[in-house]
Amino acid sequence: MIQFSIVCRLWGPINVSARLSRLCWHRTLAATGALAASRKQLDLIGFLFFAMVTGTGGGTLRDIVLGRVPVFWVLNPAYIVICCLVGIVVFFTAHLVESRYRLLIWLDAVGLAAYCVMGAAKGLAATGSPTIAIVTGTLTATFGGVLRDLMANEPSVLLRPEIYITAALFGAGIFTGATELGLPLYGASALGVVAAFAVRGGALWYGWTFPTYRHMPGRHPDDVM
Repeated sequence: MIQFSIVCRLWGPINVSARLSRLCWHRTLAATGALAASRKQLDLIGFLFFAMVTGTGGGTLRDIVLGRVPVFWVLNPAYIVICCLVGIVVFFTAHLVESRYRLLIWLDAVGLAAYCVMGAAKGLAATGSPTIAIVTGTLTATFGGVLRDLMANEPSVLLRPEIYITAALFGAGIFTGATELGLPLYGASALGVVAAFAVRGGALWYGWTFPTYRHMPGRHPDDVM
């Protein structure tokens, strides 16, 4: 099993490029928040708020769980600046998009794929535990979208039939497993991102779902009235 020190050595030499990558992917989730604001016809401040909460929500929860306080956007305000810039751009261009909801869910799929790997990498580097890595990867990828839907008063992505959390779990698991087997960090990251996007994209395109719970006789309130 790969040790914590090995993870740190793998992560250290590419720290700058990794931060740049995080900033780039950060824009994707922020854009989904701003697009949700456009669907609700909010003002510019609403766009900025949605972009910031969606873009930083998952990473904030991850840092709190890992005890990394102050959280990442307090240490590096560039994340907040990027969210605001994305919100402004979407405010003036959202009307040019024919189907904003379709764009939103596909951008969300891209953000989920990237963030589940980033969150898993943070968890693995902080604790050395594959289990914690998968959990932090899943939280990082999904919590921002949950907050976005809650604020927009729309059905949560967690309650829709298409596979969502499973895609984040799968991507984080693939990344963590590949890292444990000794693959280079970039290779493991690519595998995790592709795996998560393939599952979520397949769910959106083909309607992949898991079997759902069915009420049994006597277990539903209507059955005992």
